[in-house]
Amino acid sequence: MTSAPANGPVAVEFRGVGKRFADWVLRDVHLALPSGRGSALVGASGCGKTTALQLINGVYRPDEGEVLVLGDPVPLDGIEAFRRRIGYAVQGAGLFPHMTVAENAGLLARLAGWRADAVAARHDELFDLVGLGGELNDRYPHQLSGGQQQRVGLCRALMLGPEMLLLDEPFSAVDPIARVELYRQFEALREHEQVTTVLVTHDMREACRLADHLVVMGDGGVLQVGAPDEVAADPADDFVRALLASAS
Repeated sequence: MTSAPANGPVAVEFRGVGKRFADWVLRDVHLALPSGRGSALVGASGCGKTTALQLINGVYRPDEGEVLVLGDPVPLDGIEAFRRRIGYAVQGAGLFPHMTVAENAGLLARLAGWRADAVAARHDELFDLVGLGGELNDRYPHQLSGGQQQRVGLCRALMLGPEMLLLDEPFSAVDPIARVELYRQFEALREHEQVTTVLVTHDMREACRLADHLVVMGDGGVLQVGAPDEVAADPADDFVRALLASAS
């Protein structure tokens, strides 16, 4: 199945992409994700959505086809420079337990050779946007709530001002009450940064809340794409219909 944004520039393109481990996880995927907008890859566990995200970030290489990101094929060489253009946030935040909050948030900037004052200024800018105070800077991850950890993880992913932000189930470990506030803060971050986002989630309600371009996946491929209201108005099959029902 081929899918493309209705108009405008493309941030990610899959051209006949297949990936296998023991078996094929993805096969003959043709997909285009819009630049400057929020896309969500949504589907059940095992459908290949996280594999697709890792193909975008160059963690995996396709066994067939080609992945283009930000206008170019994912490079074989210079992968570190490529990844500095892409933020990555994961379930459970992925913070280093032996580092303080400030050390975790500023890690990528320090590795990139930023001056200490530039790291501190960017830290303060992002923390203000997500409602984290400076009193947390010297704490360690285990001293934070799940929601606070996830916000630190988002700030770390955005520290270098990436052109694209990849999110792999980043909110699923947070309790439902905290998740609503986290959504609001994430939306404020995305608006401020004007960053293309690609979210992986199994939650159709979350996908519709945080993305304006849906990619519904199943059985190693793409079942349907479109704006949330377009998908809701004309679901492609019973699986898509059931996902939509779970969001109501």
